[in-house]
Order: sequence, then structure tokens, then C-alpha cells
Amino acid sequence: MVHPLDILKQYWGYDSFREKQLEIINSVLAGNDTLALLPTGGGKSICFQVPALIMQGVCVVVTPLIALMIDQVNNLRKRNISAYAIHSGLNYREIENIMFLCNSGEVKFLYLSPERLVSEKFLSVFKQTNVTLIAVDEAHCISEWGYDFRPPYLKIADIRPLFPEAPVIALTATAVPEIADDIQKKLLFKKSNIFVKSFVRTNLSYIVRKVEDKYAKIVRVCNSIKGTGIVYVRNRRLTVEISKYLNQNNIKADYYHAGLSTDERNKKQDEWYNNKTRVMVSTNAFGMGIDKPNVRFVIHFDIPENIEAYYQEAGRAGRDEKKAYAIILYNNEDIANSVRLVEQSWPSIDVVKEVYQKICEYTQVAVDTEVFGSFDFDLGLFCEKYKLKPINVYSAVKILEREGYIATNEPWNSSSKLMFTVGKEELFGYQEAGTKMENLIKTILRMYGGVFSSFVNIDENKIARIVNIDRPIIDKMLEKLDTDGIISYLPKKTKNQLFFSSRRINSKDINLSREYYYNRKQNAIEKNKAMIYYLQSETCRSMYLVSYFGEKKAKPCGTCDYCLSKKRDRKKEKEVSKKITGILVKLLEKQELSVREIVSQIKKYSEADILNTIQSLIDKEILISDMDIIKFNKNKKAPRK
Repeated sequence: MVHPLDILKQYWGYDSFREKQLEIINSVLAGNDTLALLPTGGGKSICFQVPALIMQGVCVVVTPLIALMIDQVNNLRKRNISAYAIHSGLNYREIENIMFLCNSGEVKFLYLSPERLVSEKFLSVFKQTNVTLIAVDEAHCISEWGYDFRPPYLKIADIRPLFPEAPVIALTATAVPEIADDIQKKLLFKKSNIFVKSFVRTNLSYIVRKVEDKYAKIVRVCNSIKGTGIVYVRNRRLTVEISKYLNQNNIKADYYHAGLSTDERNKKQDEWYNNKTRVMVSTNAFGMGIDKPNVRFVIHFDIPENIEAYYQEAGRAGRDEKKAYAIILYNNEDIANSVRLVEQSWPSIDVVKEVYQKICEYTQVAVDTEVFGSFDFDLGLFCEKYKLKPINVYSAVKILEREGYIATNEPWNSSSKLMFTVGKEELFGYQEAGTKMENLIKTILRMYGGVFSSFVNIDENKIARIVNIDRPIIDKMLEKLDTDGIISYLPKKTKNQLFFSSRRINSKDINLSREYYYNRKQNAIEKNKAMIYYLQSETCRSMYLVSYFGEKKAKPCGTCDYCLSKKRDRKKEKEVSKKITGILVKLLEKQELSVREIVSQIKKYSEADILNTIQSLIDKEILISDMDIIKFNKNKKAPRK
């Protein structure tokens, strides 16, 4: 059998594995169900990608985020590894083609959104695939007490009987011990098998600052810490305002949020990756899948919702294992806002059902319909049409997503797609029939490979320049080719998309029991309280974080704001004690004195500091206390003045 290190060198160019990676890989290769708890930046993907390349058959990867899914597929393809993704953003033709390739043995990695596992049509084809490994990314989503529970994850266990020989590897960066146990139970592990890498990030200094002028503080941080950084905020307006403020203060910054077009987001992200932009001010839409090693600081302008989210976002700093900083700025108003936002994130069940019903009316999808494809969805226009409050609709949509009824995405497609649906002989006949498409068809065939077997990304503007035809006419020609059955053409999406993740049901049948819903809401509230306590606690920040995740033997980090303040206090105490000792030497050389007399004569320092110094010198046997009289120990040399 090929050694894992050979695969690592061949495809990734690394000479060695990180801590725990090889142990996890060997466990998977031995056929064991395996849970890997690795902190953000710990190299989770390698743990299933390497063994999958050694094993025969297809590795199915279940992950909830389309953007992350697409990013990983693209990274694998850059290494000449066959990878595809099926999610709610694809239409039935694309899904059908990918499954044909899977069943033909032409796919090594198949990424799935968990919602696919509730589709009867999909499962009828999927069970014919030769699946030899099931990887579950963001595995904490399977636990209803995790911070990002997604009910469709519970369906993963249902596919295990279809592939009885395939082991499961579950991966997450954020799972407390109880949730780790729950993950294994829900995924039907044959036996408990956990690999845990310490959550301690020795190179990462956690800083909490209570400040009123957060804008000025961000500028000071940027000026004092070299390198690139991220500033996280909770709303889109602030991304623009803060980036503008930073640029006005000679700090090259840009902003990023889900409301931008795909081209804008790609351009901004590329410029940040290539160090043309120093600081990215963003909502949490920016970050998943980011592997920029030299991020020197991550600043949270607003309080994160919970510890799990904070640990992941903060962990995007210092992935090169060099010194980096994770900083939270807050004030009393922020704490009140954080509590209020959690409450608003859980509208009543009746509101959730009403929003689902209005979505069905908006998209004109009938009851009991299984829908492939997406609908343009503008939340603002939707709220205006049905006279609904945006905060209620936004929160209800997020709940419906977590529960697996719908999904929404920004227009993640970076380009349009097409695939030829006829063979070369039929295509030649079509061209000979005088359709005036010959030049366009030949240009596409020259520009793009693999167009007869799968969908490829195309650039209509580039095609238009080469064939010397205006872009609008090119669009119409491509649509004509699609209508004639020559190609399958999927124009680029430009608006936010909404999908039905499962068969459309009657809104009254939405399964949210009031007791369950209340418990989930309380769980979110408690997690937010833990986040606020982190800000206000007087303890080592790193110790607090790792103990939250069940790591009990961590030591003070020595580099967080709390540890540094304690170091400064100890240094100050030593300096004060040294000065008091000098005064004591002068006093006690002349005469023996009582404690009260010493305190009365040393007016510059506090009584507590004086008593602590005296006690320290007594402990060292330099001084002796005899009936409350303090004098030098004749057997010990007195300290220098």
C-alpha cells in the first residue's frame, strides 16, 4: 500500500504531517470510525483527503457551506484530483451529470450539502456509487446542542447501511466533550475513537479591551502590529464605514460582505491574499476556507455570538505559527446589544411558519413539490411585499435553513457554465446545417476542454471578443444552442438565491415543538452568556477558551492581556519591595522597631506593600520577628542598601 507521506509529498509538497494528522489517517486506513477534534488551522482536510487518495472508490464529504465546498473542490482540482460538489445551487442537469461521472469511476471526491441526503430522487442514484469513505466536516452540526445544529446532518446515519464497509471520519474544530460524545452516537460509531489536538494556540495572543472609541483603537492596533489583518463586524454598513476610516488614516483597507457581487468579492479577496490590501473589514461572510498563513491580527469590533464562533474566527490569525493577535473591542452598550441580538434571533414559531408560507407564495411552489434549482430572493423586496419586519424574516430564514427546509446563498457562481449535450458527429451535422453557429462552437471547443463530459465555467465577454460579436448577441446565441439541445447553458446568477432543501410542505406541518424550540433558544442564550463572561472574567484568556472545550490541564499562556497585566503587577511589586527593603535596611541598622513603628515611618508606600515586604524578608530569614519587634538575623547577611 502507498504510504500516506508519499501522497502528502506528491499532491501537497509537504515533507511531514502536522501533529495528530498521521495518527488520524492511519485510523481511517484501518477501517475505523474516527472523530478528529483539531483547532482552526490544524489541517483537518488532509486527514480525509490523504487516506481517500490511497483507498479505492469515492470519498463522500458532507459539509454545510457551499462557499467552503466550492473552495475545496477548486483546491483539489488544482492538484489534478477529480472532485465535484452537489448542493442546492445546482440544477437537475448538473446533478445528473455529476452522478453519471461518479458511477463511471471518474470522481474521487464528491462534496454534498446535507440537504441532498433527504432527496429521494438523489438517493436512488447515489446508492449505486462505490463509496469507500464518508467524511463529515463541521461535525458539530449533528448535535442539537451544538452552536450550529443542522437537522439534515442527522440523515448522514441513514446512508451508512448503503455503504456498510465505508468508515466515517468526522471533523470539527469546536466541540465540547458532551458534543463529541453526541457526534459519535449520532453517526453510529462502532466504538468511541477520538483524536484531540490541544486547543492551545501558543503563538496567538488573546486581547480584550474595553474602549469607547473603537475606531481610534483599530488604527492604533494597525499601526503597532505589522502585517495583514481582518476586522470582523456584524453589519454591512460598518464594513464600509470602518474601511473608509482606515484608508483616511493611511491604512490600506477594503470591505467585504455577502451583498457584493461575486466578481467584487473575488477581486477584493484576491487583493487581500496578494497583500495589495492590508486589512479586510468584513462580516462573517469572509473567512470560511481562508488559509492565508501570515494574518497577524484579527479584530472583533462587535462581540461574537458565542465562544465557538469566536475561536474559529480568531484562529484565522497566525496559521504560519508565528506571533499573532486576536483582539476583541467592546463597551457596555455592546454587551446589551449582544444579548438583544440573541433574543431577536429566535422569533416565535408562528412567525417562522408565516415566513415559510410567504416564501412558498413568493416562489409559487406547490405543496409536495421537490424542486431542483433556485429562485432569485431579495430579502428587502420580500419584506416590503408582505409587510414583514426584516429582522424577523432574516431570523426565521436562518432557522428554516438550520432545520433543513430551505437554503439561501449569495450568488456564489464565479461564472456561467455550459456542457455539450450531443456527440461530435451530431455537432458536426448541426454546424453543416447552416445555423451560423460554426465560429462560436469552434471558439468554445478551442477555449475549453472537457465540455463533452461535464459542465465547464465560461467567460462570455472573452468569447465575444474572440469571435468579434457583441456580448448581448453572444448570450442569445448560447440560449439558442441550449434551446436546440446542442448545449446545456447555465447563465451566471447575479442575485441572492433561495432553494428548497426538501420537498415543499404545508407550513402548519413544520416540525418545531415549542419545548424543543425553547430549549434551543435557551442554549443559544447560555452560549452568549459564556462569551460575555469571557470578556469580563479575570483569568488567562487562553485557559478560559481551552477549558470551555474540555481541556482542563492548560497553563496560563503568559501572552494574553490578563497574563501580561499580572506580569506588570508582579514587576511593579518587585520594584516596590526592593525600594521598601532599602528603607528598612537604613531604619533597622540604627535600632530595632515594631511593625507599627516601621509603617509609621515609611509614608511613601502602602501598609500592605510594607507588610508584604517584611513578611518576605522574614520568610527568607533575613529579618526576625520577636514579640512584634523586627530586627536583622545576625546569621544572615543584610541586603544591600
